[in-house]
Amino acid sequence: MEEKKAAGGKNLKQDTLLAKETKKLKEALEVKYPNLWDKIDEEDKKAAYSFAESYKDFLSRAKTERVFVNVSVETLESLGYVPLSEKKTLKAGDKVYESVHGKALIAALIGSRPLKEGCNLVGAHVDAPRLDLKPHPIYEDSDLVLMKTHYYGGIKKYQWTAIPLAMHGIIYRKDGTPQTISIGESDDDPVLTITDLLPHLGKDQMSRKAPDLIKGEELNVLIGGLPYPDPDTSGRFKLGILQLLHERYGITEQDWVTAEVELVPAGPARDVGLDRSYIGAYAQDDRVCSYTALAALTSLETVEKTAIAMLFDKEEIGSDGNTGAQSRAYENFLYTILAKSQKQTDRLDFQQMVDNSNMLSADVTNGFDPTFPTVSDSRNNSYLGRGISLVKYVGSRGKSGTSDANVEFLSKVIRLFNEKEIPWQTGEMGKVDEGGGGTIAKFLAHLGMEVLDCGVPVLSMHSPFEVTSKIDVYMTFQAYRAFMDGMD
Repeated sequence: MEEKKAAGGKNLKQDTLLAKETKKLKEALEVKYPNLWDKIDEEDKKAAYSFAESYKDFLSRAKTERVFVNVSVETLESLGYVPLSEKKTLKAGDKVYESVHGKALIAALIGSRPLKEGCNLVGAHVDAPRLDLKPHPIYEDSDLVLMKTHYYGGIKKYQWTAIPLAMHGIIYRKDGTPQTISIGESDDDPVLTITDLLPHLGKDQMSRKAPDLIKGEELNVLIGGLPYPDPDTSGRFKLGILQLLHERYGITEQDWVTAEVELVPAGPARDVGLDRSYIGAYAQDDRVCSYTALAALTSLETVEKTAIAMLFDKEEIGSDGNTGAQSRAYENFLYTILAKSQKQTDRLDFQQMVDNSNMLSADVTNGFDPTFPTVSDSRNNSYLGRGISLVKYVGSRGKSGTSDANVEFLSKVIRLFNEKEIPWQTGEMGKVDEGGGGTIAKFLAHLGMEVLDCGVPVLSMHSPFEVTSKIDVYMTFQAYRAFMDGMD
């Protein structure tokens, strides 16, 4: 009996050692992306929640790309940034910015190393899916006054009905003077809305396919119902609204042709969840990355390589136009800071700077949603609460429309994040052939720089109320800061 106990004890000891070795081997060889709430301490949790409050406040104020730029410029100037045009020369420590037609923004902190050695850039976009007004939007029908819209970007149109909407934008009067409009955000403001058909009469509507459940021409915004007091006047309901708009803003119906007015969900960003661990708001795609990129840049005072935040417009409709990522405005900014940083420059110097530059294309990705698991490869998808997602390629089908980052660069970014203890994960946007998406990465890669897509996982993307995890937002800020400060 004693021998069996001894033998049994020996076997137990061997089993324990084997289990320890197996665990050690699995930790060394397997990759896991743990939920960060299990990893962080109370101090980090407080920091994440505090950062989220500032982010929510910004989201609530910056409902359009123009307002985003205006608020950001105010912040930059308060921190010592000046327009690039005001600087004849640039030296290490200088802080400059440039607004791109009031709808996009570039900001730079000049580094101590020559610009020919490259820059560290984080690029995101500030536009978001929305409803724009048609050139002649106002009309009257059945004693109601409505506005015609044209949706911008990829939306599920039915999500935009029967919710409170706000109106933001700028209108130019006949004499060329601008008038800013913001209606629907204050507690005492009226809101607008798009009506929907009651289910009692919705039999035919409900038989439509989802993309046509609400058609584009049915996205008509209810704006009024008080008639002009003269009962013999035709179109007096519309005239009543036109009179109100003229009295309040000094605009006429013709002025709407020169209007850039957007309809967006009304109301502030909110905490989501009983534990307040999530953020719910309109336009987190991609202002969550724009905000964290700008916050990362402005948290730095000195860098070796010049650090730049490029915040683009028009990404949701292909990055076209003179404010989109395909515009030469961004290339011109880079050339200008090079020219102002050295006595002489030429095209070869500029190309050397670009070739030596590193860029994170900061854009959101889909977070795995267990309610809709079949569209995603669960082994290759990003999850909320596990940190910033590094995405080697985006695109659709056979990687169409992606720059597909070089693995040499991807490896460098991962090593940097591991060294700085920045948690990261990776994944694709859905199963192969299920769908896909694009970012601004390929447009900057065309110039010759190294570019990698990365960003925050999001639930309900492109809806009026997108959801992110507070810990992901905070760790994304930390990741962009580490990249701007330490990428070689």
